[in-house]
Amino acid sequence: MPVKTPQIRIAGIDFTSVPRRVKPITVAHGESKGHILRIDGIAEHPSWASYEAWLAQPGPWVGAFDFPFGLSRELVDYLGWPRTWAALIEHCAGLTRAELRDIFKAFCDARPVGNKFAHRVTDGPAGSSPSMKWVNPPVAYMFHEGCPRLLHAGVTVYGLHAGDPQRIALEGYPGLVARAVTRTSYKSDERSKQNEARRCARELIVQALERGTHPMGITLKVDAPLRSKLIDDGTADWLDAVLCAVAAAWAAQRPNYGMPEWMDPVEGWTAGAVLPT
Repeated sequence: MPVKTPQIRIAGIDFTSVPRRVKPITVAHGESKGHILRIDGIAEHPSWASYEAWLAQPGPWVGAFDFPFGLSRELVDYLGWPRTWAALIEHCAGLTRAELRDIFKAFCDARPVGNKFAHRVTDGPAGSSPSMKWVNPPVAYMFHEGCPRLLHAGVTVYGLHAGDPQRIALEGYPGLVARAVTRTSYKSDERSKQNEARRCARELIVQALERGTHPMGITLKVDAPLRSKLIDDGTADWLDAVLCAVAAAWAAQRPNYGMPEWMDPVEGWTAGAVLPT
């Protein structure tokens, strides 16, 4: 008898370090089977309480979260911070946002122009900002808020921390998926910059996802109202959540969730990032 392809619950999380009504944490929920990903709902969490309540719910699911899970090994070694993920996260959680920024800024101020930030190995192939960056975008604050909540929720942070095997958290980056389709900017939180060119870029991304004509090969299935929302929303928060879900669906098909076996257990790795051969 042929082997049945399992169905896997998938989540894609567009994260913010300051969730609120006008900028909630957005979670795309769906189910993948083989290369097909069906999104059956998107939930908005305008508060930490709402988000944490969802995160604590039982699985199974595989989710890709749009924030960095680790810090550069170079930075951690320089600062003398803990070298195991859980201890590192607890240490950082004990710092205020201002204290974290000041420590990172002092590190950067002591380095030459052009080499201010310490990068993780995954930053290159993912095209992501260094996880210690506190402005444009402030991913350090996303790390500071996001990782302690993963740890305290008891999920498995794959390759970094063993928790509930029914809830698998992966680091995601929607820009990695989107740039495989187009290099044109597709979003802005500033209404004045939410123009037709960006809308066309979003439509191009959605079309590629629906056809599976992108490097991850995942074919997206959404209903007509959600499709319109993904294209029309100038902030692209819902689209970013779906892009993370695509990365999670891709990873769920692969051994080790597509992560390199030599992944640094302090730095982590972005789902879908592949080193050039």
